Amino acid sequence: MTYRLCCLTSVLALTAGMAHADAFNRISSFPTHLNIGEGDQNVETSAEIIAATDDGMTLVYTDSPLGVIGRIDITDPANPAPLGNVDVGGEPTSVGIVGKIAFVGVNTSESYTDPSGRLAVFDVVSGDELASCVLPGQPDSIAVAKDGSFVAVAIENERDEDLGDGRTGQLPAGALSLVQIADGIADCDTLINVGMTDLAEVSPEDPEPEFVDINSDGDIIVTMQENNHMVVVGRDGAIKNHFSAGTVDLDGIDATDERAALLFTESQSDLPREPDAVKWIDDAHFATANEGDMDGGTRGWTLFNADGTIVYDSGTRFEYAIVQAGHYPDKRSDSKGVEPESIETATFNDTPMVFVGAERASMVGVYDVSDLANPTLMQLLPSGIGPEGYVAIPSRNLLVSANEVDLIEDGGVRSHVMIFEYSDADASYPMITSAGADDLIGWGALSGLAAVDDNTLVAVNDSFYSYQPTIFTIDVSETPARITEATSVTRGGYPAQKLDMEGIASDGADGFWIASEGRIDRMVPHAIYHVDANGEIDAEIGLPNALLGVQKRFGFEGITVVGDTLWMAVQREWEDDAKGMVKLVAYNLETEEWGAVLYPLETAETGWMGLSEIVAQGDYVYLLERDNQIGANAVVKQITRVSLDQMVPAPLGGELPVVTKEVVRDLIPDLTATGGYVLDKVEGLTFTPNGTAYVVTDNDGVDDHSGETMFFALEGLND
Repeated sequence: MTYRLCCLTSVLALTAGMAHADAFNRISSFPTHLNIGEGDQNVETSAEIIAATDDGMTLVYTDSPLGVIGRIDITDPANPAPLGNVDVGGEPTSVGIVGKIAFVGVNTSESYTDPSGRLAVFDVVSGDELASCVLPGQPDSIAVAKDGSFVAVAIENERDEDLGDGRTGQLPAGALSLVQIADGIADCDTLINVGMTDLAEVSPEDPEPEFVDINSDGDIIVTMQENNHMVVVGRDGAIKNHFSAGTVDLDGIDATDERAALLFTESQSDLPREPDAVKWIDDAHFATANEGDMDGGTRGWTLFNADGTIVYDSGTRFEYAIVQAGHYPDKRSDSKGVEPESIETATFNDTPMVFVGAERASMVGVYDVSDLANPTLMQLLPSGIGPEGYVAIPSRNLLVSANEVDLIEDGGVRSHVMIFEYSDADASYPMITSAGADDLIGWGALSGLAAVDDNTLVAVNDSFYSYQPTIFTIDVSETPARITEATSVTRGGYPAQKLDMEGIASDGADGFWIASEGRIDRMVPHAIYHVDANGEIDAEIGLPNALLGVQKRFGFEGITVVGDTLWMAVQREWEDDAKGMVKLVAYNLETEEWGAVLYPLETAETGWMGLSEIVAQGDYVYLLERDNQIGANAVVKQITRVSLDQMVPAPLGGELPVVTKEVVRDLIPDLTATGGYVLDKVEGLTFTPNGTAYVVTDNDGVDDHSGETMFFALEGLND
């Protein structure tokens, strides 16, 4: 079963559908460390697989680093509350719920060669353990029958990837365990094991069941990811059908090229799907997320008939939609692309839906599968970093994502559970997309903004895409805003190197001034560049010795034009600056004279404070001032302004005047308006001629970042 999916399939599915009534929107985010309570919250936590009680009021998720299940009260889903953790005595791998009883797979293995585990049963409300069944090996996924009559457990017995070139063929073999439920509790005496050896073409002696789901008839679908095989098992343990998951050929992907650029020009053939998660859509059809592991992964998802025939395969369409939303994870994408890993299915308002979670892209695709052969991508939703599990609660019009990555050790954002509500409202995300452009435009790490006219802006990407410096043209007359063109910044006709574009300003004609932030350790100079309408650099202005002698890494962030003068904001203090003072640097284009004034920063309680943008509007220059904190640690994300009559530069090297700033907008309410956590890098600000302000955040190229880009308009700032 090999299918060729070409890059020219419809990549514009979202063009007309992103903003419409009846949409999912995120309404809240719950950081999982809150469930620790009075203990040390500065330890790693992780929300992985998640389930809901039958009444939809309580969430339970597995937290492998802590060895617990976490509980969240979502009686008010817009304000989730911690209910605390329950120790499960091992590594929780999956959870399913009947009523208010949680069935948890717990890995207790001492080694790969001596795997063990148990099925633990807990009262969700009290946290009491009610039963424990010894399993024949290491459990991975579990599923509960829809009628609450039995539990299925995938016994993976995963391989040691450091042995045998990481290949399968390492015993003991995995299997499927079935346990009946009596009076709401697992009856351990009924446990049966279903052998799955000698079924797959790949390592038939070493099946590694990965994920299970049960339809309303009691049939169990099992993915054997590394074996690239699917098995349908009856509730009595009889194997009803099995078949290969097949392979796919992909064209137009960013695969093996590790340069810092989004280049969708490569092909790969005969890729095994190697599906991870699987969910029944109805009693005859199921969907798989084709993550890949040992040999493959096809960057998309597939809809199968239970007889093994393929009804639909997304090919590159799902990945392309994510590219257009700015969430493509270039740094980690070589083999798995956006890495579809999670699948959830449910019916909302009589519409059958499939939810496909892309782990590396931190997004979920929402598909209408009313026509199984032609699913329609309705929305893309932003999640926290590394979505691992989803649960749909149609009775309450809710969708929940569990996002496993916790960056506490790096001072980054914590693991989160995010809640989305389906309602009669326009979609709030994405706020900016390249869907609808003539060509596929990949983008990310947006920094500086500038206005061309009332409906057209330009933005630049920063050095994350060092092999692809680009000016993006943005049409803001639509919602979401549309990236319509991508103009390469070039020297001699080739993509310019040694740039870190952090600011852009119109030259009043067809060209632009660009501020590049330098890094001495990477031989990137602090400089100002002029580019023509085609993006070619035709002039370069280097810094004078008075600045070079005191330079540090954090340099120009933003550039604006006031008469004959270019003004650049320096992000942080340089060597000759007093703590809490940063330079606003001036360069006169006519006299070629340099000067500066000093800008007083807020005091940072944690981390550092700095500037990210400068733009002239009316009688003021406006600046973005922020700390480098994210989530609950963020304190300062604000727009300030300084009167132009104070912007009188003094010569460099002497005493510089200190300007007086006025805070005109606290951006933290804007950054939490879509139910997420506060993003750290508010990077771009500009005004259109009619006075509308636009703000954009930098998503760091989706590297240790959710990929979320916020782009929004503000009225009345220059009143």
